[in-house]
Amino acid sequence: MTNIIELNNISKTFQNQKKIIVLKNLNFKFQKGKIYSLSGPSGSGKSTLLNLLSLIDRPSSGNIKIDNQNINHNKSEINDKIRSNNIGIVYQEKNLLPDFTAIENVCLASLAANNNHKIAEQESLKIIQKVGLKDRINHFPSELSGGELQRIAISRAIVNKPRIILADEPTGSLDHQNANQIFNLLFKLKNKD
Repeated sequence: MTNIIELNNISKTFQNQKKIIVLKNLNFKFQKGKIYSLSGPSGSGKSTLLNLLSLIDRPSSGNIKIDNQNINHNKSEINDKIRSNNIGIVYQEKNLLPDFTAIENVCLASLAANNNHKIAEQESLKIIQKVGLKDRINHFPSELSGGELQRIAISRAIVNKPRIILADEPTGSLDHQNANQIFNLLFKLKNKD
């Protein structure tokens, strides 16, 4: 099976009053089409690793390959394009923009990848319908429940049909029925290739 992400000797340290080593010489190959789960206590480096995998942060040492291509962390514009075209991120905190409606929050992710407003709106509406929130597209985040916010955040993450989905507790605030709906949608995306 093909590796979609490869970590080679990844280390991440933070320097405050003293040096804190969060990740040390991590090596791992994530295969295309597989689902992986990170577990561990708070402070064990899970969010740090997700930030590295999503190219939001850079390792202190080591390298990351996506699709067998070495990532140059000094080329943030290229990495932003790789992220918008290939990686969908579902944050534990929804990170929706409060002054934008549900559909506008999802459209922004689509616009980052294709820069076509009509296509962005069509794709955003389709995905919002799939998560059962067609009637809430013009509501602002402050007008949505916790579960609705999470489904809009998930819609934003998957609107571009990413090859890689990174999720930090994606169904934590959803009821059983909506959690199953989201997992089914994520599994369909996983099996699309």
